[in-house]
Amino acid sequence: MFSSRFHWDFRPNRLTRLLNERRAAGDPILDLTESNPTHAGIEYPPEIVRAFADPRVLVYDPAPAGAPEAREAVAAYYAARGVPVDPGRILLTASTSEAYAYLFKLLADPGDEVLVPRPSYPLFEYLAGMESLQVRQYPLRYHGGWSMDLEALSDALSPRTRAVILVNPNNPTGSYLKQPELEMLSRLCARRGMALISDEVFSDYALAPDPRRAPTLAGVEECLAFSMSGLSKVAGLPQMKLGWIVAAGPPALRTEAMERLEWIADTYLSVGTPVQCAAGRLLAAGAEAQRRIRERAAANLAHARAVLAGSAATVLAVEGGWYVTVQMPRIRSEEEWALELLASRGVLTQPGFFYDFESEAFLVLSVLTAPEIFREGVARLRGMV
Repeated sequence: MFSSRFHWDFRPNRLTRLLNERRAAGDPILDLTESNPTHAGIEYPPEIVRAFADPRVLVYDPAPAGAPEAREAVAAYYAARGVPVDPGRILLTASTSEAYAYLFKLLADPGDEVLVPRPSYPLFEYLAGMESLQVRQYPLRYHGGWSMDLEALSDALSPRTRAVILVNPNNPTGSYLKQPELEMLSRLCARRGMALISDEVFSDYALAPDPRRAPTLAGVEECLAFSMSGLSKVAGLPQMKLGWIVAAGPPALRTEAMERLEWIADTYLSVGTPVQCAAGRLLAAGAEAQRRIRERAAANLAHARAVLAGSAATVLAVEGGWYVTVQMPRIRSEEEWALELLASRGVLTQPGFFYDFESEAFLVLSVLTAPEIFREGVARLRGMV
């Protein structure tokens, strides 16, 4: 009766069952997985609320690619980062998840493939599956720092590969794409007629500068490329539901892509008028929330490194984003570590297999977590190792 897209096991995993049991019993839980800034005690500037005091929010004037003023606000965001982007290359969406759906519709037919990094964002299989696409993975390797295995990526290509997806910086490894990697990928995609898709929602959360990085694909010229981001992370405002796609690459190909994307967007017209009217002010006011999130992330990361130094748990190198990966002793699986931490210490973490880590045993912690919760949780983790 239902679509074959829904081929996943809907039963909760062991960690979710244990979490539900503890919550039902009223047991206190130190949640080190918090990814929602509106639940993390971040103080937001009052200008965000005032940004919606605009009479234009009462008028519906649909524009498939997005309201010109909102697209100009996004262009100004890139200009402030030294990347000139014509508003005509920007298409607004309700979220980056919707942006993925639009791009998959644009680039691929049912049964085609997209390449995604491993470890990385756990929703790729679902997003691709909803468009009847197949996911193939290419590995990120850790040798004191994370890097793409470009040879393995090349080996993973097939005649049905339509796009290579980057998460820049990666979630959860926090590793950025480097310029030599981008150059090789651009040549490869141009030669094979594939597109590059770069999810850059955490791009503003670098822990330190690094001239080797390629923080955005918005300036790529050699192959068709798409950069995605949105207010959810850029301004710490996931509830505002505004994302965007920036098209880059050879002008003729880029123009045709934008025309087709606008056609797709016109079918749905999903982006709300109020958030488009407020976009410029939200981006400006959100910069303060972003600063506070960066400070918290840096402080929590430094604390985790200090507390776990000299223990059997190792904090892996991270360049940016909201997460930190901790390598645990292999005396038990990462699932067993996560279950034991929750059962005996009341600490919630994410096991690495949630992100498709290839080996054991890793736990992923959110450095967005409120400091008092993060510190106590890390102290209890240290007590176990």
